[in-house]
Amino acid sequence: MRSHTSKQHGFLAVLVLIFGAVFFLMLVAFMGFVINQSQVQEMKKHEEQALAIAEAGLSYYKWYLAHNPNDLTNGTGEEGPYIKEYEDSEGDVVGEYSLSVSGTNLCGDITSIEIESTGIVDGEPDSTRTVYARYMRPTVAEYAYIINANVWAGPDRTIIGPYHSNGVIRMDGTNNSIVSSGQEDWECDGSIPCDPDDEGDIVDAVYGDGTGSDLWVFPQPPISFTGITVDLATMQDKAQNGGGLYIAPSGHYGYRVRFNSDGTVSLFDVDSTYNYYGYTTEGGWQYERHVIEDDDPVGTYDIPDDCAVLFVEDKVWLEGTVNGRVTIVAADLDSTGVNPSIILNDNITYANEDSGLLAVAENDVLLGLVVPDDMTVNGIFVAQNGRFGRNHYAANRLPSECVEWFWFWCVNYDTLFEEYIYRDTLTVNGTIVSNGRVGSKWSSGGTFISGFDTRYNSYDRDLVSNPPPLTPDTSDSYEFIEWREVE
Repeated sequence: MRSHTSKQHGFLAVLVLIFGAVFFLMLVAFMGFVINQSQVQEMKKHEEQALAIAEAGLSYYKWYLAHNPNDLTNGTGEEGPYIKEYEDSEGDVVGEYSLSVSGTNLCGDITSIEIESTGIVDGEPDSTRTVYARYMRPTVAEYAYIINANVWAGPDRTIIGPYHSNGVIRMDGTNNSIVSSGQEDWECDGSIPCDPDDEGDIVDAVYGDGTGSDLWVFPQPPISFTGITVDLATMQDKAQNGGGLYIAPSGHYGYRVRFNSDGTVSLFDVDSTYNYYGYTTEGGWQYERHVIEDDDPVGTYDIPDDCAVLFVEDKVWLEGTVNGRVTIVAADLDSTGVNPSIILNDNITYANEDSGLLAVAENDVLLGLVVPDDMTVNGIFVAQNGRFGRNHYAANRLPSECVEWFWFWCVNYDTLFEEYIYRDTLTVNGTIVSNGRVGSKWSSGGTFISGFDTRYNSYDRDLVSNPPPLTPDTSDSYEFIEWREVE
């Protein structure tokens, strides 16, 4: 009996030991989990503190640049990194940030500033976070359109990106972003279409039958065309003395400029053009010479890497495939009353995603008469004193040639370029800046009579963050256009 009781006591002791060991292991594991979670939470806390400190570094240098534009040395005149202590709200030093600052320099000007800020928590050298930001003044590339006149966007228009006019806007097209006017309202005078019953009435500065009316905003501060006007003299100086490419007057009608996909540009001297009539709202029917009859090669040139600016002191017919970020200007600052235009003569495309174009004309930027049925142009197009668009053409106003002679008399003529009066689609990827009213489709009594039947416009997001040299700013203040954490 005594032996049986001893066995039971021994068995119970074994069970107590086993359950005690299990409980102890569970307790140890639980305590380890609690301690580990506490350490993880503490590490997370330090990492978040490091991130906040790193972001404070970016804010500091933004403030510094507002008072010291283009200073990349934090006032030291020496290369970084620059380390500054970070204090909490009570004035205690809780860490520091280390700043590395660099800039993108084109044609001798800083176009953007890159800042890398690393936040470090006191006593926790392993808990660091690094953030990168790109900092620059906003440019016209942020818009699909900037117009300094009243404008009408018809129902066939699709516009992707902000659309702004300092005048009033009739918006019958499709917009997916803000449509803004610098005015509040307008007395409908018929200069752009309004409902017949509204003529003489006061209407909103943005009106029409478009589907995106929730995004119509007015009045907004006007965008100063004086402020965004390109300094043509500066551009000419950059081309002549700052490493760019300067092209002197041709002595004829101007130059055909063809961008090549290998990063070069070819020039052709236009020594003969067709003479015919084109119509504009401002000037009515008038002679124009926008179709080339003959041109002669001048040469092919490398586009400079450090200052990709071409200044042509003459009229330009533009076409080709752009490789890299390039700026071309057509202007004559020496001849009184001579204001060259740019004729978009054919498709303008990009060789790769790192390419971009700024085309500035002292007068107009016009789509030519003899152009593809489905035309694509990429770039930022600035009509400094004129307008962006396509003139109206009619068969009886175009040039003709004799196709049948009888002795010394021509008895049958053929109209040239009649098939180009009507074009199908125009796609613009980039930005249009026009001092005058824009338009590339002409209608009469609701009937399409010339130009492009359908138009698509989209701003180019890549040009917002990396525009071509000397792209006009819309503000003097720097802004962050890119922010990301560096792993």
